[in-house]
Amino acid sequence: MWKRTARGRELHFCLAGINNQNFLMRDRETGSWWQQVTGRAIAGELAGSALELMPNDELTFALWKSEAPQGHGLVLAPVPGHKKDYDQEWEREVAKYPVPLTFPGQGLKDRDVVLGVEIGGQARAFPLEKVRGASPVEDKISGVPVVLVTGPDGESVRVFGSQLNGLDIELYRDARNNGQSDGQNNGPSPEWRLVDSRGNTWNFAGCATSGPATGQCLEKINYLKDYWFDWKNYNPRTTVYSH
Repeated sequence: MWKRTARGRELHFCLAGINNQNFLMRDRETGSWWQQVTGRAIAGELAGSALELMPNDELTFALWKSEAPQGHGLVLAPVPGHKKDYDQEWEREVAKYPVPLTFPGQGLKDRDVVLGVEIGGQARAFPLEKVRGASPVEDKISGVPVVLVTGPDGESVRVFGSQLNGLDIELYRDARNNGQSDGQNNGPSPEWRLVDSRGNTWNFAGCATSGPATGQCLEKINYLKDYWFDWKNYNPRTTVYSH
């Protein structure tokens, strides 16, 4: 998700085409073409400009609803009378075609889903299956300690800087309260939590709910959920998490 301003101008975008199975956007104000995955203008008056990444989450509705203040929030709904204009099967249809680029040799298939994180000019791909299979996942990128956590719904993922007051911390799932969804569409359990060696407990928002750090929150780190071939194409020097 990108902020739609560049060089001090508010822009309005529309779909212009596809490049290597990645969307190309065109802004109405200047006619410049933008690559969706990088947020950069590749042609036109604003060529070379970059959009600013907007902090965002990809959550299940139940988890989002449980975290929304007082259970309230806005939901983006289809415009009445235009439902037929929304393509419900785009990813499934595109998956039928061969990928335009292939990058073998790093233990990933072209359409494996990864979580791409870039810090300090260093990019790393975290295979989604590994992140969901072992939570939390800890690593360092450009010397910055990070932790990838799968939420109480077993689907949603967040990435945080695992530092508190300038010191590295290690986070663990509290085995006594695994907090997984009950499978009855009742939303995630409120008992899900992480713990650290300093006596703090943490929720999926990255905030300490008890212990000396109560009220403090970890820095949230943006990531891109993408196919491996797409992430590798636009981040050619990326490494792959392999622990």
